[in-house]
Amino acid sequence: MQSTKQATKAETIGRGVVAGVAGTVVMTAFQKLLEMPVTGREDSYAPANFAERILPIHPSTDGGRKRLNYVTHFGLGAMWGTAYGVAALSGLRGQRATNTVFATVYTGDVLLNTALGLYKPTQWSTQDWVIDVVDKYVQAQATGVIFDRLLDPGARG
Repeated sequence: MQSTKQATKAETIGRGVVAGVAGTVVMTAFQKLLEMPVTGREDSYAPANFAERILPIHPSTDGGRKRLNYVTHFGLGAMWGTAYGVAALSGLRGQRATNTVFATVYTGDVLLNTALGLYKPTQWSTQDWVIDVVDKYVQAQATGVIFDRLLDPGARG
């Protein structure tokens, strides 16, 4: 039996956070198992670079930097999921929500990291752009599917 109880804003945002973390798991698996073997790309420390730029955190060991990288990677994924939860509260679902969230968050990500001096997108190769867009679009797609189909299926319009 399906409940008719409407989710609160906090519950919807919370589901978005969970979906964002799960979407990041999917993206990370995609990167490690498919994208990186195909492209030959090494691990990225962009999340750690971001955290070190905005927080007073500077690990002194390689292991500490790797942990910071993963914590930040998943924290940023949770923020993508938060954006999906906000979109859901606005009535967006499915592909429309995924594309809206992707366009908004990805643009903000590139602009913020560029402003912080961490990205130099004008110097990226076509392959760099494709890798960045595809990896993050995989995360956005997975977040949307997990949110809509697993975490909040009764609210689908």
